[in-house]
Amino acid sequence: MFTGIVEIVGVVSKLDIKDSSKSGGNGVSLTIKNAAKILEDCHIGDSIAVNGTCLTVTEFDEDSFKVGIAPETLKKTCLDQLLEGSKVNLERAMAIGFRFGGHFVQGHVDSTAKIISVKPDENSLWFEFNVLDESLMQYIVPKGFICIDGTSLTVCDVDYQKNTFNIMLIAHTQENTIMTSKAAEDLVNIEVDMLGKYVGSVVQGALSSDSSTISSTIKQLIDIAIDKKLESLDKK
Repeated sequence: MFTGIVEIVGVVSKLDIKDSSKSGGNGVSLTIKNAAKILEDCHIGDSIAVNGTCLTVTEFDEDSFKVGIAPETLKKTCLDQLLEGSKVNLERAMAIGFRFGGHFVQGHVDSTAKIISVKPDENSLWFEFNVLDESLMQYIVPKGFICIDGTSLTVCDVDYQKNTFNIMLIAHTQENTIMTSKAAEDLVNIEVDMLGKYVGSVVQGALSSDSSTISSTIKQLIDIAIDKKLESLDKK
């Protein structure tokens, strides 16, 4: 579990498509340097979020660490676009007893989104994104949470017809993440709010089940929502 508060920006020092080393196992591996700050308490098997993707440490030294990337992870993320020298957002898994500054982030990337535009607004930047998996739009709400390349951000506006949303990046976030290196047409990893997914799953399960098994509370909420929708249609 992560918070979406980026601890440090690291640099890709090696991307091995077929790593034949013992820890690589003939799979895809990624070695990241300039990461000393987050390696002081590191152990083999620890989780580190790389651009919002939870990956397992297989090797490390004082300044760098290596992680393996599964085929499914490559399909869901844009990690395959990283090159040697690419900068990446890094965050260690949450530790018990510390302040919780972001939101609940699993590091399980849902999909990618394409940057439509980047517009300055005084010392802030507005980013607009197109979500490539339209089924995720139901979990993206104005003033809700979203994790973009491992950064916990607040959604500003949403256009459900166009499958787009935007966020505003303050100066501090610009200086401490990789977002300012992104431009229109670039892809980013996104993870929608996990609490929204759980609530959506419960409601969908209730709607698809036999009405006699639906709890009274959920049934009441569904009935209220239907009544309000019918009222709005009548007014039109």
